Amino acid sequence: MDFNVKKLASDAGVFFNRAVQFTEEKLGQAEKTELDAHLENLIARADCTKNWTEKIFRQTEILLQPNPSARIEEFFYEKLDKKIPLRTTNGELLGQYMLDAARDFGPGTPYGSTLIIVGDYQRRLGGAEREFLQTSAINFLTPLRNFLEGDWRTISKEKRLLENRRLDLDVCKARLKKAKLAEAKAAVSYSAAPDFQETRPRNYVLSASASAAEHELRVAQTEFDRQAEVTRLLLEGISSTHVNHLRCLHEFVEAQAVYYAQCHKHMQDLQKELRSANGDTVPNAFTMSPSTSAVSAGPSGLSSGPPAGASPPPRPPVSPSGLERSTLKIEEVQPPATGTRKAKVLYDYDAHDTSELSLMADELITVYTVPGMDPDWLMGERGNKKGKVPVTYLELLS
Repeated sequence: MDFNVKKLASDAGVFFNRAVQFTEEKLGQAEKTELDAHLENLIARADCTKNWTEKIFRQTEILLQPNPSARIEEFFYEKLDKKIPLRTTNGELLGQYMLDAARDFGPGTPYGSTLIIVGDYQRRLGGAEREFLQTSAINFLTPLRNFLEGDWRTISKEKRLLENRRLDLDVCKARLKKAKLAEAKAAVSYSAAPDFQETRPRNYVLSASASAAEHELRVAQTEFDRQAEVTRLLLEGISSTHVNHLRCLHEFVEAQAVYYAQCHKHMQDLQKELRSANGDTVPNAFTMSPSTSAVSAGPSGLSSGPPAGASPPPRPPVSPSGLERSTLKIEEVQPPATGTRKAKVLYDYDAHDTSELSLMADELITVYTVPGMDPDWLMGERGNKKGKVPVTYLELLS
């Protein structure tokens, strides 16, 4: 290998001068050239953009792929520039297991036929999830990754180069300052006691040294200004990055909305098909009425608490059947061996008679159904107290 010893020595000298200047600045022993306020603001804005983009990118990766081993595998595939193999989603795998179980149990049995229906819908849910993951990765994750691995690396490189140019400029300023002081000191000494035998007076040599330092300072200032302009132009491009990320964010939200809408539709269709297939012979102890769904379910069908400041829903009408009027006695009701659930109370409720149970918002109670009871009501228990409670005031937990 052909080493340029002079260049190597020169680079080592520049690096040493920068290190000395940086150390003296930290110790408060050297002056530091400050960047203009506009450039400082651009740098702070770019750093903020990078930090939050990185956090959003990492958390979105975790949201789309919770398995860390799978994320590491995908990372290596990307670095090796190989196509990531398609993975079966959890919903698709669950659906396949249900279909396989139905074949073993017998598709003609009630359990087997229901497994076939549910398994098919689980596979549809898994397919919707796969499509959502692919869309989000392309429209949201990829642009964020391109910024972090492309644009930001270029900006970081130019920022480091600007810092080096600033250190070089300050080194030249310090060198010129020392040369000027030495020249002034030598001029005073020579005028006080001139040495006529000296062919090249010392102040002449120092004057030449000061002139060389001034030339180096002008060169360093020019390089610093040029690099500051380059860095400024790159940093001003962060505004375009924000516009691009805003568009990608809208696409990500749209993909989420489509995905959750598909899941909600699939689950509604599944419930209808199950009711149709079973002929309502299998009771669902916690099937909620439309009014209940409006209170405890959001747009995606997920349970949620009441919005802040929301007023409680109206009390369900009491229209007990003849069976309930004649046979339902609260003190004789016993909880079933299975089928009880916990529920969170959403609103305060005052019992209207001895058959009802008063409720306080945010408390937990145990609920279950009783044959012959109105579907808008459940039997609730809290400690040794029990009574009817309106379903619309509850959020079923487990």
